[in-house]
Amino acid sequence: MPFLDARIPRLVLTQLLKRSPFDLRGLLRVPKTQNPKAIALFLSSLLVLERASVSGHQADIEQLIGCLTALRSSGTEYWCWGYSFPWQTRSILVPSGAPNLIATTFAANALFDAYEQGHGSHCLAAASSAAEYVENELYWSDGSVAGFSYPLPSVRNQVHNANFLAAALLCRAYCHSKEKSFLFPALRVARYSASRQQADGSWSYGEASSQGWIDNFHTGYNLCALQSISRYGGTTEFDSILRRGFEFYRRQFFRESGAVRYFHDRDYPIDIHCVAQSVLTLVALKDLAPGSLSLAHTVLEWALNHMWDDRGFFFYRVLRSCTVRTSYMRWSQAWMLMAAAALLEATLGSVGKAEARA
Repeated sequence: MPFLDARIPRLVLTQLLKRSPFDLRGLLRVPKTQNPKAIALFLSSLLVLERASVSGHQADIEQLIGCLTALRSSGTEYWCWGYSFPWQTRSILVPSGAPNLIATTFAANALFDAYEQGHGSHCLAAASSAAEYVENELYWSDGSVAGFSYPLPSVRNQVHNANFLAAALLCRAYCHSKEKSFLFPALRVARYSASRQQADGSWSYGEASSQGWIDNFHTGYNLCALQSISRYGGTTEFDSILRRGFEFYRRQFFRESGAVRYFHDRDYPIDIHCVAQSVLTLVALKDLAPGSLSLAHTVLEWALNHMWDDRGFFFYRVLRSCTVRTSYMRWSQAWMLMAAAALLEATLGSVGKAEARA
């Protein structure tokens, strides 16, 4: 459609599709593709289930590893990934398949997960190459400011979840390789974004004037990535920042019913990705606040009661006036599988500890 060759019409159509209570993708002939980030999330989820001794997924794990490696971006020496469609940001159009920081970090972490559970050294090699891509192609610094470019290598901006996720990946690569070249840019960027934490424990999405919102799942990314940076980087310097951020997260993003907020200061929309990230964040940081695991169960129970379709999928969003029942494979199903798997593993672990104490 020629009118979609301009930025504003693309943004308008994207928002119409997101907000429509009806799934219009088939009518508009939106093609079905395999999204590398979705594949990575499904792979990491099955590996969590494998750790939790939920058997029967070995063939699926190997198939997903093969699929993820086949979906790597072409035209570069590094292993890296992008999305399977062109996407219009507020300012630029990102071409289909163009590697970006977010898709690459999730794919690389899934392959690190696979390697650590005995699924082959080729997974380690690909994940380490992805870390080299982040270090060599995306890291930048300008005086006292440092960051990782997103969504394209040419874009030097400050998006805090992207900074933290990339830093966490480099710290994980350092943990495996002991290459200090990974650690220096990771900690430098993490320190910069950590310094941008606000007094109440929150972060704006980014530093641009148009990026001042505070939302659930990006804050969750920040917190989980900070925990990984501390773990793999062998540092405690972010402990107080992490604790203050988690206190804000628990205080602002949860309603008494178990419903979660997308934005910190309003009740709607209720988004399934925020549900999933809330569970993942509560599980990952359960030792920082009593009752976090119990709250994660409450959140999941609310979602099963209000956002689950008996045909086997989770709805996209609950709005004040209606529910958007579209099934998105990456945004909804992959993330909720990851959340449920992590909660299962944590619950089984807490039961085992209780039995051991008894």
